[in-house]
Amino acid sequence: MKVAVGADHGGYVLKEAVEAALKELGAEVVDLGCFGAEVSVDYPEYGLKAAQAVASGQCDLGVVMCGTGIGISIAANKVPGVRCAVVTNEFMAEMTKRHNDANMIALGGRVITPEYAKELVKIWYNAQFEGGRHQRRIDQISDIEAMYGKHD
Repeated sequence: MKVAVGADHGGYVLKEAVEAALKELGAEVVDLGCFGAEVSVDYPEYGLKAAQAVASGQCDLGVVMCGTGIGISIAANKVPGVRCAVVTNEFMAEMTKRHNDANMIALGGRVITPEYAKELVKIWYNAQFEGGRHQRRIDQISDIEAMYGKHD
């Protein structure tokens, strides 16, 4: 499993922890930056890079991080085919995969600790999409994308 990882300066500390957790799970990590917390950078750039990697099939999944996880998730969700959810607790980490088939998650470096980020990533990574009635809803999301010209 290949996982794209991207963060701005506010999510950089989490990025290092997330990469370690993913490697422990046996994932191949594709680090798309940023590469330090010293300089302020713009989260849309890193959300876009990771989302494009997932949407294109270069990577199977993606994890993005900024200060809250909100801004970078908004940027990632602009890419057709991406379902990126902000995750702040174990229930959200599991359910966003089981019910929403989220192919990306977003975490906040000013919201959670690196150790907690590792736990959330492990839960999300190991969860399985349930399909069934949830697939119907994912299809409806794809229909909305198509309605507004955001289809693949």
